[in-house]
Amino acid sequence: MLIPLRHERMSARRMPVITFALIAINFLAFLGTHGTIEDQRESLGTTRAHLLMLAATHPELKVPQESQDFVNKFKAKNPELWRQMHEPNRNVEDAWDARMRLIEEPEALQGEMNTLSVEYSQIKAQSVLENYAFIPSEAKPITYLTANFLHGGWMHIIGNMWFLWLAGFVLEDAWGRITYSIVYLISGAVALQFHAIMNPGSIIPTLGASGAVAALMGAFLVCFPMLKIDMAGFIGFRLIRFQMPALWLLPLWLLMEIFYGALFGEYSGTAHWAHVGGFVFGALIALGIRYSGVEKKLNDAVEQEISITSDPEIAEATELLHAFKTDEALGVLQPYFEQHPNSVDACNLLQQVYWRKGDLEAHRATLARLCELHLNLREYEAAWKDYEEFLEADGSGLKPAVWLDLGRAAEQLGKFDRAYSEFESLAASYPNERQSLQAELGAARVALKKLNRPEDALRHFEAAAKSRIPHLDIEPAIAAGIREAKAAMASASSAASAPA
Repeated sequence: MLIPLRHERMSARRMPVITFALIAINFLAFLGTHGTIEDQRESLGTTRAHLLMLAATHPELKVPQESQDFVNKFKAKNPELWRQMHEPNRNVEDAWDARMRLIEEPEALQGEMNTLSVEYSQIKAQSVLENYAFIPSEAKPITYLTANFLHGGWMHIIGNMWFLWLAGFVLEDAWGRITYSIVYLISGAVALQFHAIMNPGSIIPTLGASGAVAALMGAFLVCFPMLKIDMAGFIGFRLIRFQMPALWLLPLWLLMEIFYGALFGEYSGTAHWAHVGGFVFGALIALGIRYSGVEKKLNDAVEQEISITSDPEIAEATELLHAFKTDEALGVLQPYFEQHPNSVDACNLLQQVYWRKGDLEAHRATLARLCELHLNLREYEAAWKDYEEFLEADGSGLKPAVWLDLGRAAEQLGKFDRAYSEFESLAASYPNERQSLQAELGAARVALKKLNRPEDALRHFEAAAKSRIPHLDIEPAIAAGIREAKAAMASASSAASAPA
């Protein structure tokens, strides 16, 4: 079993209050319902099973209307199971089933049916699962909401809330609180509906936030495909840890959910198809938000709100800086930035203060941090402006992870020559870091796909293949790149030697 520990963007521009609220509501709902659900689960399941078996083996009995509606829905949506229950020679399910087979008096059988029907009505009226979990064969409108806030056990809720935290807070930061909240709630309903489409006859209550969380994972894949996720797990008794981009890891998870959903279907205790439906819906929503231009508007709105609600320390430091009181401004900014290390405004002001004071070393370090913050916010133009100022101040040696993101930002901006040179410089500067291997692949990719320089691409692919840094996880990609580069070189050679 593999568990995600963290990813490269474990920071946000402001407090993720909606994600915190969702986690809190889920835990409060769990603490308020878990004991009741456990007490009711067994009794409800047993009563329903006995009711169905008795109705199937003795169709002549009169069944009260509420119980008859349940039996009719089950029979219509599960004809094969109903046929098996109707078989007189089927296996004995439990002691009650064995006792019923010995009773022949119609009055006794009818009395048992009446008792079961009363028990079913009473349990159903009080059951949390029956009224608030999602049951595909008889879905109630309210359960499209409430089922997303119920969980069956501690591992269930802890797992879902951990994934909600990892994917949720960065999406809340990117989309804003209102849009994020709406997408989360709609995604949970869509995931449950997809589960119902794939398992229309299921009478198994479905509960948990995993469908909505899967939608966040799909959106995360679209918004942050190259973000590295730290994974941990055991092979035998050996703990392993590795990093993998969302672009590789999350589609693999989706394929596993499709496989398990197709293999086990409605008989699994896990709603795999809800995960699949949620993931696909989340990815589509994220694509729509991005390519409609809404994502930029949402980001601008967040930036505007942050600037309006800037802390008084920022306003005070700005006034002091404008009055050329650099020491006083520094006295305000340094403790503030220590408490708010992700504040772009504070970092920007701080680098200006250091420049005016002539502290070039601190100025360069702060510019490097400002570049990192802008990259985290996907403000690539601003990040490159910071980097240019960093270089003009005789800066060198960015942190490998920041340098790698900067090269990728250049790709996003269409600066392919610059992206190639930055990747190449990174690989040469940090030969023993994992990012150097990724930089080799980045340089190879840009050279092959964007600059039409297959010889350079082959050189970098081969350098990656020979790297001393462990790279078993990407060996297939490296081998494929080598073949593609050689094929491109052969094609170019053939074209050059062909007669005019």
